[in-house]
Amino acid sequence: MTELSAFPITKKWPAEHPDRIQLYSLPTPNGVKVSIMLEETGLPYEPHLVRFDANDQMTPEFLSLNPNNKIPAIIDPNGPDGKPLPLFESGAILIYLADKSGRFIPQDAVGRYEAIQWVMFQMGGIGPMFGQVGFFHKFAGKEYDDKRPRDRYIGESKRLLGVLDRQLEGRDWILGDKYSIADIATFPWVRNLIGFYEAGDLVGIQDFPNVTRALAAFVARPAVAKGLDIPKRPS
Repeated sequence: MTELSAFPITKKWPAEHPDRIQLYSLPTPNGVKVSIMLEETGLPYEPHLVRFDANDQMTPEFLSLNPNNKIPAIIDPNGPDGKPLPLFESGAILIYLADKSGRFIPQDAVGRYEAIQWVMFQMGGIGPMFGQVGFFHKFAGKEYDDKRPRDRYIGESKRLLGVLDRQLEGRDWILGDKYSIADIATFPWVRNLIGFYEAGDLVGIQDFPNVTRALAAFVARPAVAKGLDIPKRPS
């Protein structure tokens, strides 16, 4: 049996199946990237809910796996050289799982780096900017009388959507006809922007038809539909 007792996080979230990838997450745009990828690849895994309302992400056990106190994080009991691998940062996890499964990343060097560049585009641009729109439009920031911060992030989100829309022109997916980790990284954030954040009108989502077309194809995938609800939130 795989032994994971060396990882303090397993004291708070015991592994019923220690031979499977252990996923510590919450169904947020960053969290579902990994659950979707795991569902798409069919790699066996065991999800554990990290509850922000209980400050689980600030506990010593979670911080022992991710000192940056963010989800998602994983432990792969069958990592490189057969040793357990702890890993955090959703983009890094997507690349790792793509390499492990041999799926959803081009196998040629040029294609591989193209995929990675679009994952970095999401990590460095789409995620942070869309998240700021959510803060200033739906959460505490909406109480600010000064709308310049909100409008700054709306403008930048529109610019990023324009970049994405142009990339998708004449393409099924970000890299072309092949679905990849670039799509898995990006579309949960687009979905969240116009869904949970209710900011579709603010950013003029109707002006980006290639984005909305690809988003519809993304959410129609069975693995996506399942992964969007993993780990399940408490009822």
